[in-house]
Amino acid sequence: MDLARRCGVTSIQDVGSVEDLQTYQTLLERGELSVRVDCRIPLSQYKLFADAGIRAHFGGDMLRIGSLKAFADGSLGSTTALFFESYEGSTSRGLPMDIVLDGRMEQWALAADKAKLQLSVHAIGDSANSLMLDIFERCVRENPAWDRRFRLEHAQHIAAKDIPRFARLGVIASAQPFHAIDDGRWAHKRIGEKRCHEAYPFRSFLDQGVHLCFGTDWSVAPLNPLLGIYAAVTRRTLDGSHPDGWIPEQKISVAEAIACYTLNSAYASYDERSKGRLVKGYLADLVVLSGDLFAIPPEKIREVQVDLTVLDGRVIFERTGGETIPSR
Repeated sequence: MDLARRCGVTSIQDVGSVEDLQTYQTLLERGELSVRVDCRIPLSQYKLFADAGIRAHFGGDMLRIGSLKAFADGSLGSTTALFFESYEGSTSRGLPMDIVLDGRMEQWALAADKAKLQLSVHAIGDSANSLMLDIFERCVRENPAWDRRFRLEHAQHIAAKDIPRFARLGVIASAQPFHAIDDGRWAHKRIGEKRCHEAYPFRSFLDQGVHLCFGTDWSVAPLNPLLGIYAAVTRRTLDGSHPDGWIPEQKISVAEAIACYTLNSAYASYDERSKGRLVKGYLADLVVLSGDLFAIPPEKIREVQVDLTVLDGRVIFERTGGETIPSR
């Protein structure tokens, strides 16, 4: 939580366990919880919530539950993300999770959605994302209507034909921009240049009306949201090999990137009526930065520091001297 304060993070959407939830509850009772938490437990445990009558967005301003997490595939780096076509120099298309292969993913998703619990599913490869859209579509078709806000976590590689399906089904693309400037150094070695043009399609998502929210995927990537904004706006890879941006047609504006981290992320956790904007009546969570993100060159965004973090009207961090945001 100390790192979150120093990074200007006042809300997190965490993938945890029942034990993690108990820890957050203890911290809340002690008055030591210094970040708002939307805690999701594994989809396999959906009955814990369903049988108790818990629905999406249950809880208070500091701690909420009602969302479930599952994994459809692996990762690009390990060549376990599931694609329609094989990896470069391989016959493998990736590795779907066992619960996908044996049908439990679909069974649990249908049951959890019927119980009005939010589904958040890790999907990286184009085939994994398409498969999950199929399952979400079945949920919409077979279950009663409600304010379901399906989430595909990462949504990194998307077939062009599937982007309109995100919009039509109201599926939230929950992405982490820092991964784009990391993967962009070597992704072509895994999937070739052609498929790279379908990677991290932020511009296409927004242009086609998809709900796009951003996070950091800490501790896999740095917690600092400013690095994510920098990544989404410049798409300059970490090795400097793409000074004009990796797949530059997918860049978005500073204003759009900030919205993805704030209001859009609030929407993704059903909180758009209480946070994500600096307006009267909303929660008093805000940061003061060392530079104006709208005035400085985009490549300088990663150098900006958090001077002040305010949670619920209370200063919980104030930078002193030459202190900088930790790299991790």
